[in-house]
Amino acid sequence: MNSASWLLELKQVNLAPPIGLDYLLTDISFSVERGEKIAIIGVSGSGKTSLLRLLNRLVNPAAGVIYWQDKQYGEYPVTELRRQIVLVSQEPKLLDMTAQAALTYPLELQQLDKRIISQRLTKYCDLLQIPQSWLEKTELQLSLGQRQLLAISRGLMLEPQILLLDEPTSALDRGICDRLLAVLDQINQEQQTTILMVNHQLEVCAQFAQRILYLNSGKLREDTIATTQKWQQIEAKIRQVNQETDREWNEK
Repeated sequence: MNSASWLLELKQVNLAPPIGLDYLLTDISFSVERGEKIAIIGVSGSGKTSLLRLLNRLVNPAAGVIYWQDKQYGEYPVTELRRQIVLVSQEPKLLDMTAQAALTYPLELQQLDKRIISQRLTKYCDLLQIPQSWLEKTELQLSLGQRQLLAISRGLMLEPQILLLDEPTSALDRGICDRLLAVLDQINQEQQTTILMVNHQLEVCAQFAQRILYLNSGKLREDTIATTQKWQQIEAKIRQVNQETDREWNEK
């Protein structure tokens, strides 16, 4: 791969857990080009969320190097990096604010003009079909699915170069999920936004992604083009690992 074409590169990255001997991630190496749509798959505990946290610099590697646009991560201020590489977590929080205040707050911190903030709020709420009535509510008045869509809208409003999504469709019905994927496709095409999505729903990954990263036991086992992925085989692998894990727990 031509280094001039990639945004992000990991070279033999290891991530240590807070407690314990085994790495959460071991010798992870891959690069990401501008405008790619990547799905990260694997069983629970395989390191998918840890990888997203690493890319957003919520945690730092114990070994190895991460590059962002030809510079090491450590050369960038954390706040600058996170404006360009935005993480939407699996359990979205609205910071004890109304939904509208939570959506606009990150842009206010950047001291953007109020007119620009208003335009972005309208644009992305319209794209995701978020009604005005949601914006007036607080976190406790919203369902998990509603909070997920609002958190994704907040991430999109920042207009990052890379959007990291952790299980963004877990609380959405199929119709809303399809709408979300259509919006992500649109943003990807119009703005060349690079998207990395962790998702356990393989049918969503097949519909969305151009490229698949398969993690198991903290290691990158496969890095493949989505159209060549043998989904039945990967589903069987994941099912087998889940069964083995359940059996081990039952034997304890």
